[in-house]
Amino acid sequence: MGKNQKMKTNTVALCIPAYNAAAYLPRLLQSAKAQLIPFDEIWVYNDCSTDETAKVAAQYGANVINGTVNKGCSVGKNTLAEVTSCEWIHFHDADDELLPNFTTLAHRWISRPTCPDVVLFNYEYRDNHNKELLSVRHFDKAYLETDSIGYSIKEQINPFCGLYRKDAFLAAGGYDVDPEILYNEDCAMHIKIAIAGLSFSAESELSIINYRIKNSMSGANAVKCLVAQLNVAKKTINELKKKNQLINYEGLIAEKLWALAGIFGAYNKWEYSEECFFLTKQLNSRYPSASNGLFKFMCSISAELAFKIREQVIRTLKPKLREFLN
Repeated sequence: MGKNQKMKTNTVALCIPAYNAAAYLPRLLQSAKAQLIPFDEIWVYNDCSTDETAKVAAQYGANVINGTVNKGCSVGKNTLAEVTSCEWIHFHDADDELLPNFTTLAHRWISRPTCPDVVLFNYEYRDNHNKELLSVRHFDKAYLETDSIGYSIKEQINPFCGLYRKDAFLAAGGYDVDPEILYNEDCAMHIKIAIAGLSFSAESELSIINYRIKNSMSGANAVKCLVAQLNVAKKTINELKKKNQLINYEGLIAEKLWALAGIFGAYNKWEYSEECFFLTKQLNSRYPSASNGLFKFMCSISAELAFKIREQVIRTLKPKLREFLN
């Protein structure tokens, strides 16, 4: 937003980072135009697409920013948050969709004097090909309102379901553009703004559809996603140390690391499992809490040996569980 541009109160901007999204943008932008209360601004950040993303966005009346170098969606989201003059921002992936009630619900929230800085909206998860309903995401409002840090550490939160107070989001630093957390940048952002003190809540009424897309970036980069999760855990530990709050979340972070260690082992990436084991020791966790007594005993002696034995047993007795490696 320019120095002389005044922020408009009780306004909502739709902010869409897009790369080669020409095939999907019409669905999203049509759903944006179908809102019962119009968005005050619609922005698309075209991250050096090689298709007609910018042209399609302009055809639907969106404000388009064309990047000069492909820098990824985190840079795009930060840029969009900076340029909009709206008080509230809603990020949305180009391949998802809004139900007509989204802005109505958003305005109900932002008209409240005590509206939190972040509101998360429940959503449907559907197959993009046949529109089959796969699941429905329900956020735990009470948990979010009482411990947003713990919830953000424990749960996956994506920005396509969030409404953010622009000033608070930017004051907290927005998205971290560190390439080491690429593929898990959304979780990193929510943990970051929760630690910064932003308040959270959740809307129970469904208003968003998230689509399962074949050959998505995360699906095609499974190990990179896992490494990014590990790096986010490291950053979270460091940030909580600075705030003298780590002791409150050692258990939650350790459980995430134990789970990661097992998945890394499934991919034969034991060097990363060892990093997880090292960190769990720093967090005063000797074994995963949900495991059986024998496995806990083995972990207390040697976590690396316990996980390798368990992985070999799985591969021998339940080989179908490792078919994804073939």
